[in-house]
Amino acid sequence: MTTGLSPRQRTSARPPAHPRSRHQSMPVTAFRPPAARTAPGRPPAVRSSRARAAWNTVKTAVLLAALGGLLVLVGSLFGELGALAGLLTGLAVVGGSYWCSDRLALRAAGAVPVQPWELPEYSRIVRELCRDAGLPMPRLYITPDAQPNAFATGRNPRHAAVAVTRGLLASLDRRELRAVLAHELGHVANRDILITSVAAAVATGITFLANLAGWLPLFGGSDDDDEPSPVALLVAAMLAPIAATLLQLALSRSREFDADRAGAALLGDGRALASALAKIEAAARHTPMHVEPAQAGKYLVNPLSGRTIALANLFSTHPPTQERIARLLRA
Repeated sequence: MTTGLSPRQRTSARPPAHPRSRHQSMPVTAFRPPAARTAPGRPPAVRSSRARAAWNTVKTAVLLAALGGLLVLVGSLFGELGALAGLLTGLAVVGGSYWCSDRLALRAAGAVPVQPWELPEYSRIVRELCRDAGLPMPRLYITPDAQPNAFATGRNPRHAAVAVTRGLLASLDRRELRAVLAHELGHVANRDILITSVAAAVATGITFLANLAGWLPLFGGSDDDDEPSPVALLVAAMLAPIAATLLQLALSRSREFDADRAGAALLGDGRALASALAKIEAAARHTPMHVEPAQAGKYLVNPLSGRTIALANLFSTHPPTQERIARLLRA
């Protein structure tokens, strides 16, 4: 049976094919968030672990609550008025630790801000790494120390800061410098920079109180004495381990391995960071850095490796550098 339509008419009578959706024709990468995009041939962006970020947030809250509770407890020894004073002091200290811990860390290191035109290579490398990692550009600082080292600090990736020593810029080649900065950005991506800064601030505060006790008459100190009293030394001996314990509970040694792994993933190779770690570790043993033991945990490599300081080992939060190098070379 014929329909009476010509071939041309039958073709035009067919229902039109469903037009291909514009979204179907676009590449999948167009719908990824900016932090997840990677250009062809580039290493994958540094990604933070949500579980790790949440756990660091919990540890920060517990640490700040413990600090506030300690101040209230000390104040309560002097009665209700003392407890109230301790509560108010605790709120001020806790708030200051959260909002100002990064400034305290930078000030303790003698860091000064760097403008892009002052150290263009340093700025250029960080900008390139942040672009590849999908991270905001942090504030850049430099410290006057001759020992090669670096650290990152801040409340979150949008309020982060990266600091390097003059010795680092002088002793590493560009490939190694990129690897060190990629490691520090790994800390930023893992969101462990806040807990590091707050823990260091709390431990430094407790250590300061222990040292101050040596010169108070309440603990046997005297204006005529050049040395703290035996009672004060006993107080210091009790408070220092408390500060060190809080620091070590807050700072897991695995965070350095995690940042090493993140930095190596960003560069696509761990050998550059392994080479940089070997150089920095060797330099730290014969180039001293004057830093409080409680502040040493924020650095890439323990800056007190070559110094003999009382109770310094209590504050050690770094894994062995040789083990870090071995893991990077295996990966």
